Parts: sequence; C-alpha cells; structure tokens
Amino acid sequence: MCYFCSMNESNRQKKIAGVLQEDLANVLQAKLRESGQTGIIISVSKVNVTVDLSIAKVYVSVFPSKNATAVVEELNVLKPQIKHQVALLTKNQLRRMPDLIFYNDDSLEYIDSIEKAVKEKENPLENPDLLPKRKKS
Repeated sequence: MCYFCSMNESNRQKKIAGVLQEDLANVLQAKLRESGQTGIIISVSKVNVTVDLSIAKVYVSVFPSKNATAVVEELNVLKPQIKHQVALLTKNQLRRMPDLIFYNDDSLEYIDSIEKAVKEKENPLENPDLLPKRKKS
C-alpha cells in the first residue's frame, strides 16, 4: 500500500487535509504580508496526509512561477514557525500536528505549456516528443 496514496485515503485523512489546507492558506498569506513581499501570490492547491497522520505533503502554487522554487525553499526553512502557527489554529481539531513538507505545484504551468504547444504549428498530439515529460512526485 502506498504511503501517500489518495485513492485509499480515509475520511479522517481527507478531513484533516481539508482543515490543514484552509489554515495553511491563511497562515501563508499572513506570512507573505508580514514579509512585505509584493507581487507574489501563494495558494495551497492540495494537502495529502499519510495514513498514520504524521506527515502532510503540502502543494503550493506560486504566482509568478519564476519565484516558485525560492518560495518553496523558504517555506521549508520556515516550517517550524508555520507548523506552530497552524497548530495553534487547529488545537481543538487535531491531537497532534503532522510534520509539513512543502512542494511546488506546477500543474498550472504544465497546462499552460500544453495549451501553447497545441496553438503552435507543430502538434504535440502527433509528435509527443515536443512536450517535456512530467515527473511523478
């Protein structure tokens, strides 16, 4: 059985992921405002929680995407502070706060690259080598 599989995700995992997603979005937006960074938008696109509820994989979309790598690295550095703030918000809903791991969600970028490729002269449907292969995370 897969450690992070969403196909076998229990209702409890889904509920915890939903709570974390909402609270993480609020905390990350507040952190962004505190840092004084302008022109960057962060959204929490998905949260997956392990079966034992000890780890939460947090997928964030960053706009503009050129800043995504740096922002995700910064989030992983600030993980203890973010975890503490979310734990304060969820203290009545969760017994134990899972460890957070932040990942860049580049699915919007990937969709955009497909749209651009389809609109150009060479069709990637006829020649699949035109588009880069996607990595599984």
